[in-house]
Amino acid sequence: MAGLSRCSVIRVTYLLTVIQMTCLFMQFSVLLYLANDLGLDSLGFGLLQTTFGLLQLLGSPVFGRLCDRCGARAGLTLSFAASCCLLGLLLLGPSSGGLPALFLSRLPALLLHPIPGAQMVVTDLTSPAERPDALGKLGLGLGVGLILGPLLGGILSTKFGIYSPIYVALGASVLGAAISASCIPANTKMDAQGRTTPGGGGSGGVFSLKETWRLLTLPRVLPVFAVKVLSGFPAGIFLIMLSVISVNVFGLEARQTGYLMSYFGVIQMVTQGLVIGRLTSRYSESALLRFSVLVLCAVGLAMALMTTIVHFCLLVPPLLFGLVSVNILTDSILTKAVSPLDTGAMLGLCACVQPLMRTVGPTLGGFLYQTFGVSSLGYLQFVINLGLTLFLWDGSALRGVEKLQ
Repeated sequence: MAGLSRCSVIRVTYLLTVIQMTCLFMQFSVLLYLANDLGLDSLGFGLLQTTFGLLQLLGSPVFGRLCDRCGARAGLTLSFAASCCLLGLLLLGPSSGGLPALFLSRLPALLLHPIPGAQMVVTDLTSPAERPDALGKLGLGLGVGLILGPLLGGILSTKFGIYSPIYVALGASVLGAAISASCIPANTKMDAQGRTTPGGGGSGGVFSLKETWRLLTLPRVLPVFAVKVLSGFPAGIFLIMLSVISVNVFGLEARQTGYLMSYFGVIQMVTQGLVIGRLTSRYSESALLRFSVLVLCAVGLAMALMTTIVHFCLLVPPLLFGLVSVNILTDSILTKAVSPLDTGAMLGLCACVQPLMRTVGPTLGGFLYQTFGVSSLGYLQFVINLGLTLFLWDGSALRGVEKLQ
């Protein structure tokens, strides 16, 4: 493995996740200002963000199957190369090509997937018992990037100009590509005897819809995947609308909203880095999944009844616990339910959930908020997760999951 031990490769993967997520959020922190300089209004900026989400939604399954076929090193290096292309187009395009060039800079998002690539490495190099804890710690990279990216972006743009964060992110992306190409094994997949296997991905091509459908129809896959999509969708809509709710319902100022987002980041990092691993070492994944969905159900009812920001802050820990637990547990269960040769493709499908939420969430959330009020988002979460709780408690949906551990 490029001269590194298994644990060292996993640590390098964590580092690469921090680098790429920091770069991603650094360019997000200045994107709005670049768009305003080009005369893009709020509607146009929303369309720009939707374009990014759609491209990631379309590219996630393809990227996952590409990782299965070409190996972990190629997948992670390709993701960093896509980051370099996006940042380069952002530097060169808008200044010369205006708004069309700004939208064109979103095109590399098709192959910009740091989390699925890193998840495949961690999944391939950990045992089934170690996997939930390892995937949870991988989420720390997302939390660190969410904190460091906007912070560095704000400091650099204030002191050195609006384009300086993009230059720094571009340099860091080049460094990440070099580390990935030199330190990540060409192939991390192992067979039942622990021997390295060639790339898999089924019999179809990278763009094969038939192979994607084959994975979804495998035993134990479709029910768990449905739980993954449905359980967090209402809470995801609420979080997308949080900036609007913070101002119109809670009356927060911009600085206070920033504090709230930092509070989210800290709670998420603690949950993923410290809580999930300890729970999965004591309880089965199926039991924890049932409990997490039940927590989301109770939090949804409480969100429908809350009236102040204090109430919401008290609900943030259980809300993030439920969301994080469901994401990690379903990812772990789904990668165990498919062949080791198809883990990348399955993680690519799992990665579609967030872009899908970012694509349809603003429109649906805005409609519910304006038509029925903020409480409707809480009631939606309560009803959906109550149905999922009854579905999971029957036992048939998760039958056989314990055998995968």
